[in-house]
Amino acid sequence: MPTNFERMIRLAVETFDAHNDPEQLDVDEQVIERLKQVHPAAVSERANADGPIAWLLLIPTTSDLMNQFIEKKISESDLLYKTPLQIKYDSLYLCSVMVLQEFRKKGIAKTLAFEAIKSIRADHPIKTLFTWNFSREGELLAESVARYERLPLLKRERQVK
Repeated sequence: MPTNFERMIRLAVETFDAHNDPEQLDVDEQVIERLKQVHPAAVSERANADGPIAWLLLIPTTSDLMNQFIEKKISESDLLYKTPLQIKYDSLYLCSVMVLQEFRKKGIAKTLAFEAIKSIRADHPIKTLFTWNFSREGELLAESVARYERLPLLKRERQVK
């Protein structure tokens, strides 16, 4: 039987297929390190004794870079690596949320998001949340988080393949 970690990796591949889409951020150790440099709360995990059950990635950034991303002028990777370090960010990209199937619908993703956003907002004047949805569940989560955080939600439209 695969480990929770292996199942999370498989879920990421099935959901995003980032290896085959140059517009997406292909998450590896270097990406995780860069996210943590932008803000320590940009990467969140919930785990149990068997390993991870949920992952959340956020990218605090500037409104200029947010707009470039929404308008499809830059990729997710560009968004992350063009985000300057050690400045005040006003926009927050809800990049990725994954929860193993048997743990869904229990508020884990929302809790991770609320905790991470609270930490980021303690350091940055976040005014906008934005997303690029890959599932209906992701879209509903983004809408719920935006309502709870009282932030306008902007969306990058996804091209249908």
